[in-house]
Amino acid sequence: MSNFANSAFGAGHDHIFLGAAHEDNERRTWMVIALCSAMMVAEIVGGSLFGSLALVADGLHMSTHAGAMLIAALAYTYARRHASDKRFVFGTGKLGDLAGFTSAIVLAMIALLIGYEAVSRFLSPVPIHFGQAIPIAILGLLVNLASVWLLSGDHHGHSHGHNHSHGHAHEDEHGHEDEVHRVFGSAGVFALSVFEDGVPPVFRITPETASSKLSANAVSVTTIRPDGTHQTFAFADRGGYLESKDDIPEPHAFKAIVHLPDGEHQIEFEEHEHDHSDAQAAANRDHNIRSAYIHVIADAAVSVLAIIGLLLARAFGWVWMDPLAGVIGALVIANWSWGLMRDTGGILLDMNLDRRMAENVRHVIEDNGDTVLDLHVWRVGPGHMSAIVSVATGEARRSPGFYRAALKRFKELSHVTVEVNPTPAVA
Repeated sequence: MSNFANSAFGAGHDHIFLGAAHEDNERRTWMVIALCSAMMVAEIVGGSLFGSLALVADGLHMSTHAGAMLIAALAYTYARRHASDKRFVFGTGKLGDLAGFTSAIVLAMIALLIGYEAVSRFLSPVPIHFGQAIPIAILGLLVNLASVWLLSGDHHGHSHGHNHSHGHAHEDEHGHEDEVHRVFGSAGVFALSVFEDGVPPVFRITPETASSKLSANAVSVTTIRPDGTHQTFAFADRGGYLESKDDIPEPHAFKAIVHLPDGEHQIEFEEHEHDHSDAQAAANRDHNIRSAYIHVIADAAVSVLAIIGLLLARAFGWVWMDPLAGVIGALVIANWSWGLMRDTGGILLDMNLDRRMAENVRHVIEDNGDTVLDLHVWRVGPGHMSAIVSVATGEARRSPGFYRAALKRFKELSHVTVEVNPTPAVA
């Protein structure tokens, strides 16, 4: 039985876990639908008036394209309108992942249909009306390129998360892995760096040789900033490297004094350009806009392959080039479909996609001398992570609020529930 009630970040906190670019992506998707619908109507009406079966067929194909976009657009609209609906326990942030998974299945079906049609044409070649087919393929490519341009503003989903009160934009994560300083001491050679790959910036000390050994209690780093302020960092053993227990404040331009058993070593750190890490990009990715983007890219790729196949078939009489281009296009689409299905399926099943975040949460709590009994970290929306942690502590005064304060350093943890249990007294 816990001695403290479960608690989550904030009093009366909301559960709105939509990506920061949600409304912008929603608007872009509806624009693509409007473009595809206009093209669809023009092709079907034009084909019917001028007796072009190929034009009508491409118009019907464009309708399936618009339908796929409609899945993404409706998901955006529904998630936004029901973001505060209490029936959704953890908000509607994962609705985009559900739409992305659905789109991945549609893509897989399209790949199968293209592959089936291509194989059929290999076995039973049909006459190709090059005069109609090539202009239509070029027109389709232009529409797809316009759709790509409309969706390309944020297709990787670098939407920044919010802090625990859901009120502030996520600060950029930075990378300093390129600035590694080596310290030569009596205990061996060590690499000192500022590590911040998807986590708050900390010092890391890593042994460079097998014989290099250093105890966490025997080392510290003191930073001296241009304004004369000093800060000393203690370290914890992470198994294979030492890591500072406290975060390093910005900016990262300072003189560092490394205190080792054999004396002090002075190092200069300079501020560098800041880049998003791959881990953070994956955590923030909006899979709904990604699925829409893959749809138009896949269609554009098929159009390019079709144009190449048709041109070669007309120039050299290689009729087999057209179905071959279809087979290649089907394989490419199937590969993209599988990647989207794998990523969105993992989120829908609440897989822990960011093991580094879970380990960092564990380290923050256990560095205070407590024990993590149970820990679950999962994504609830683009740029939003949720965590449930059960802690055993011998400190009677440590309430859930103590651990909430310690975990506020992780900007992407938008929802945290803490259970505190007393450590049984040793007889």
